[in-house]
Amino acid sequence: MKVRKFGRGKELEMFSAAVDTHLERQLAAGGIKAGFPSPAEDFLDIAIDLNVELIRNPVSTFFSRVSGNSMQDMGINDGDLLIVDKSLQPENNKVAVCYLDGEFTLKRIKIEKDCCWLIPANEDFKPIKVTAENDFIVWGIVTYVIKSL
Repeated sequence: MKVRKFGRGKELEMFSAAVDTHLERQLAAGGIKAGFPSPAEDFLDIAIDLNVELIRNPVSTFFSRVSGNSMQDMGINDGDLLIVDKSLQPENNKVAVCYLDGEFTLKRIKIEKDCCWLIPANEDFKPIKVTAENDFIVWGIVTYVIKSL
């Protein structure tokens, strides 16, 4: 599902999670070792379903791609795929997709008594102070970042 355009800003592409499908893959239960492989690893029989592992609240979970580099120092880069849960409450230091004055932005939240700050993870960007005068909502909390190596 693609989210329609809000306000006067750019469109945010969000896609709902299709959890009605199952795609189990083998899991190396002991982890991946950086040394010599074990001959027993040829006989893996444990399966994992990423829907079960990554999506706690299917109805309120969406996927979206990162556009920009304001969070790169946290390892969140342009083109990364985000898993966003709209049912989670904003908390200090959580990374959130926010709607601020007609634009979507991805930032870490810092909550203070009289305002909220949106903190980038790139020194080229300045923190954004959010006050009662702003049109602001926390769209959702990022739970996972999926990236290509």
